[in-house]
Amino acid sequence: MTRFGLVLFCLALFCLPPMFAQQAPGQHTVNLDDIAGIQGIGDPQVSPDGKWIAYTVSTTDTENDKHPSNIWMVSWDGKQNVQLTYSLESESTPRWTPDGRGLTFLSSRSGPAKGSQIWELDRRGGEAHQLTAVKENQHIQDYSWSPDAKRLILVLRESDEATPVAGKKDAPPEKPKPIVIDRYHFKQDEDGYINGLHYAQMYLLDLASKKLERLTSFAKGDESEPVWAPAGDRVAFVNNQDEDPDRSEHTDIWVVNATPNSIPRRLTTYKGTNGGRPAWSPDGKYIAYVQGTEPAYTAYNMNRLAIIPSDGSAGARIVSQGLDRAVTEPAFTVDGNGIVAIVEDDRSRYPARFSMADGTFERLLGGQITVQGQSSSAGHTALLISTDHDPGGLFAFDGGQLRKLTSHNDSLFASLKLGEVRDFTSKSIDGTEVHGLLTLPPDFDLAKKYPALLRIHGGPNGQDEHSFSAEHQFLAAHGYVVISVNYRGSAGRGQKYQESIFADWGHHEVEDLLGAVDAVVGMGFVDRDRLGIGGWSYGGILTDYAIATDQRFKAAISGAGSANQISMYGSDQYVFQYDHELGPPWKNPDAWVKISYPFFKADRIHTPTLFLGGDQDFNVPVIGGEQMYQALKTLQIPTELVIYPGQHHGISRPSFQRDRLERYVAWYDKYLKVPTTGTN
Repeated sequence: MTRFGLVLFCLALFCLPPMFAQQAPGQHTVNLDDIAGIQGIGDPQVSPDGKWIAYTVSTTDTENDKHPSNIWMVSWDGKQNVQLTYSLESESTPRWTPDGRGLTFLSSRSGPAKGSQIWELDRRGGEAHQLTAVKENQHIQDYSWSPDAKRLILVLRESDEATPVAGKKDAPPEKPKPIVIDRYHFKQDEDGYINGLHYAQMYLLDLASKKLERLTSFAKGDESEPVWAPAGDRVAFVNNQDEDPDRSEHTDIWVVNATPNSIPRRLTTYKGTNGGRPAWSPDGKYIAYVQGTEPAYTAYNMNRLAIIPSDGSAGARIVSQGLDRAVTEPAFTVDGNGIVAIVEDDRSRYPARFSMADGTFERLLGGQITVQGQSSSAGHTALLISTDHDPGGLFAFDGGQLRKLTSHNDSLFASLKLGEVRDFTSKSIDGTEVHGLLTLPPDFDLAKKYPALLRIHGGPNGQDEHSFSAEHQFLAAHGYVVISVNYRGSAGRGQKYQESIFADWGHHEVEDLLGAVDAVVGMGFVDRDRLGIGGWSYGGILTDYAIATDQRFKAAISGAGSANQISMYGSDQYVFQYDHELGPPWKNPDAWVKISYPFFKADRIHTPTLFLGGDQDFNVPVIGGEQMYQALKTLQIPTELVIYPGQHHGISRPSFQRDRLERYVAWYDKYLKVPTTGTN
């Protein structure tokens, strides 16, 4: 785990420099080609000497219909920016060797061993070489360098995938085998059906001998987030050793000696989630991590910052007890007296320092921003920051100032005319204060009346925040006011706010959404007769709830949603939540029928609705949209169903992503762009 330098922590609250201000009007509004041209920056890693930052850049390859990523690095002074990899296969997970001379990454590029392997290159130049040779059915999920650079920890998950017979190029493919399932949690989006007990396990790879050995003696539970102690003698990691790990959301922090087949020591005793990537104090005496809410509320989890002695001599202590906000990515300061974490707080995410002694909280960066990642070494801190009008770039936090390091999207965004984004506050029918964002059309005119779209975020444990939304800007470019609402259940407003919808879906959220729309209509620039609604995942679910509750919306789009929640039991991946929040359907049928009211009251719906989903989605299976499509079709309500083949919950194929946005605009335009008369 990298650590923040002292320079960051002695700073008072700073406001953002002018580079974060809304850009001047450009030449054209956002179109689909612009969205395809946006380069995504991620996973910053500061080198051990602090002189370079490695990171990933993802682009859109329209010819091959995929999003490849490559490794780049930028010098601390920002004067040199170098692309390091160019292969047709993606590279990810850049990590510096402990001496800082080499850089490793994961890639499935062609090499001596097939499948995704770890590759190493010299940062000064030359070809990368393959560092690992794990079997094709052993998938590397994570890896970590030992401080002495002699060993690697690999987190591997085996699968039952058949591999070709060695030396037989023309060997016929093996016949498919039945999928035999005996696990409580037996399916997961993108992973598919979970057959057998293929848990993720940690291995030690000795680089000199190439010997690969199990690190622990555990036979069950996914081992994850391994982090070496500063001295290289121990490893902290996260694991669940309950009798049946599938039947609990419980995880613990463990420490194990860095020798093969060692017996780990459990540090934490809290029965909820203890996790995140653990962070060692510089002296190795403490481990910082995040502690979640109690097991029944894991769907509305809010992590708090905790520390515990690494030798197990005392119990855990909550450091962020005085802050009712979620924290992530803890890292010790160089002097060990403080811990920095990213705080998720009311439409923003920012770094904050917590005192080890008393938990005193200090926000380190002000403004309407979203910090998407951080890394620090040798007193140099790099932040990955997005704003309303910037999709994300790397910044040095240097001498109390932010200094921009990357410019991948600057040329594109200089040519764009973007819509203004504003905060707003509304009240629900019960008086609850709700916060949201408005994205206005470019060249917004307060004297005009605009059609408006309520676009609902998923989760529900997430938030609409001050980060660039290509979707919202694209819709605004087509003349819509886009309304984003952090309804109850959303993150960023505290634990009680998040948990208030427990076992009561589609109630307070809909009240909050409708109250927000009323508030925006009351501002005077929205046509109340031209309102649309839509969202993806829980946003699609809430779309179904809203149109079954209220008739104001003239067009709706429900993506990856569901309404007959009973049909989700056993067909999606959330069985633990269902059993602990609602109870099994046969024990509590009334509750299941209650939260399924959009399906059982489908005859209340009169809104033309477009349903979409991926046919391989195990998160919210496409049956959720199919059932509602069939219901509205039976009722002769205008409706359409779009299924994206080969896609999981997140639509990943670029051509499908483009198609989805085209369909959004076409559907809304069809029902909202013809002006209607009415009282405003």
